[in-house]
Amino acid sequence: MRTFGVEEEFLLVDAADGAPLPLGQAVFDLGLDSRITREIKQEQIETGTRPHDNVHDLAVDVVRCRAMADDAAVRAGARAAALATSPLPALPACTNGARYEEMDHRFAITSKEQLTCGCHVHVSVDNDDEAVAVLDRIRVWLPVLIALSSNSPFWNGTDTGYASYRWQAWSRWPMAGPSEIFGTAENYHALVEGLLECGVPVDLGQIYFDARLSHHHPTVEIRVGDVCLYSDDAVLLALLTRGLVETAAREWRQGIPPRPMPAAVLRLTYWRASRFGMDGNLLHPISGQPQDASAVALALLQYVRPALRDTGDAEIAESLLRQLLARGTGCRRQRASLLMRGSLSDVVSDAVRITNLSGGGIAERHEAAPRDVRQHAMAGTVGFGRSNRS
Repeated sequence: MRTFGVEEEFLLVDAADGAPLPLGQAVFDLGLDSRITREIKQEQIETGTRPHDNVHDLAVDVVRCRAMADDAAVRAGARAAALATSPLPALPACTNGARYEEMDHRFAITSKEQLTCGCHVHVSVDNDDEAVAVLDRIRVWLPVLIALSSNSPFWNGTDTGYASYRWQAWSRWPMAGPSEIFGTAENYHALVEGLLECGVPVDLGQIYFDARLSHHHPTVEIRVGDVCLYSDDAVLLALLTRGLVETAAREWRQGIPPRPMPAAVLRLTYWRASRFGMDGNLLHPISGQPQDASAVALALLQYVRPALRDTGDAEIAESLLRQLLARGTGCRRQRASLLMRGSLSDVVSDAVRITNLSGGGIAERHEAAPRDVRQHAMAGTVGFGRSNRS
């Protein structure tokens, strides 16, 4: 069974008014857990679960990492919120260090304004050949993951009209976005080497492909998702991603070629997912026609169902997906919160509360879940977290 893990980036906010606070270094310096890492901006931190082969254990770990992040934030004078962009205006501060400072200098306003929080899923692979075969076959389904995780309608105090404005902001990096079909591991590595030689990326960590080979772990890393407001949605994202990886690997072994969608067309499908999220149409990767987002999400579930069934996760994945379709994404919740409360500060306050919910989700239903996740927040061991990923 393939192991998988989740990295989540969190916004550090003022408990009183919801404004982003530049306390990432202060949180990191507390040294509470090695899985709490810095990011390019002081207003955010990242956590990473351990690798798991069981979805229940992963779900518990996701909740535990969220509690750990918020506990550390509170000690530094902030709260942790699973918001992919800040609803309130912000002037992000660059994290100290030669690497981050070089990124800030080299990419100018693109870096200076880059305050976005994503959810990255790692799934184990046997070798680079399998990994690249997987990347070539999952690429057409990645826009669905953007829509399902959409959680960033606001930017600098304004409703952008997008469900995932994080994807728009992130796409300003010249190394980000969809890739063409690689074909072989040799082609993948040759492209990466060529990109580094051209002198634009600062280093290997800045190869921001939407799905890439991890340069620290024997995994593929799928990076398209917003950080999810609800922990259950993060677990769903991980389940669907692992199902995609296993399905793609099986197709490769059976000699089934990747679906030939040019990167230029794929970028348009990403844009549609970013713009409308789950409240519009998405491009169906098989039919090639726009369809209702819910129907395309259910088509993804059906596509990976054999792999999910083999790991015993089919019913859990369907339950989590139908819950999301009924409840809506984080984007929908943020907009509803503003409509009901009338204040972006209240939107952030509501997000802090939901980020740190420990009851009602898959983790709480699992018999191994602790009654008080905060009591166990420091109990994890080092997993996928690292300090120089982006």
